[in-house]
Amino acid sequence: MPVHLLRQDAAAGLRAAPLSYATTRTGAGRFPTGSRRFHVTTRLRRRDFDAAVQDLMGWRMHEMAGLRVHASDATAQVGTVVVMRLGLGPMSLRIPCRVVEVFDEPGRRGFAYGTLPGHPESGEERFVLDHDSDGAIQFTVTGFSRPASFLARLGGPISRTAQDWMTQRYLAALDRL
Repeated sequence: MPVHLLRQDAAAGLRAAPLSYATTRTGAGRFPTGSRRFHVTTRLRRRDFDAAVQDLMGWRMHEMAGLRVHASDATAQVGTVVVMRLGLGPMSLRIPCRVVEVFDEPGRRGFAYGTLPGHPESGEERFVLDHDSDGAIQFTVTGFSRPASFLARLGGPISRTAQDWMTQRYLAALDRL
């Protein structure tokens, strides 16, 4: 199923918005003070690297993890803005992000996005597929965050558990496709 495209005015507003955290890349090994860091890797059962890349870069993994995705571009590229929603109706959680980095190397593909104002967390997440010489595919989700909204701060450990739950859904979704 193709990604739903954001209206041009909505996309322009998100592109102009500042990131909701100090710009420190997850791959640089430095994280903002007070941030929670996470790094999870799994070896996928699937062995179709090119198709896995399409599922990741085309937002399908996010959809399979249970998010409704509206993006400015059908595939993740630097500057792409995306608004994901979790839940139903007017009470659904709004999750706006902007792609800040794309990885396009032989045997390594993925992207990182940063949170925008309105996201319940403040931070960055990176999704990377590595194609090993034996044909296996490693999928890694790395990030840092801290609560940005009142409800996320109030949720404390529950908010962290929800983030861990979503990360596990990402890992499982890419292997189901």
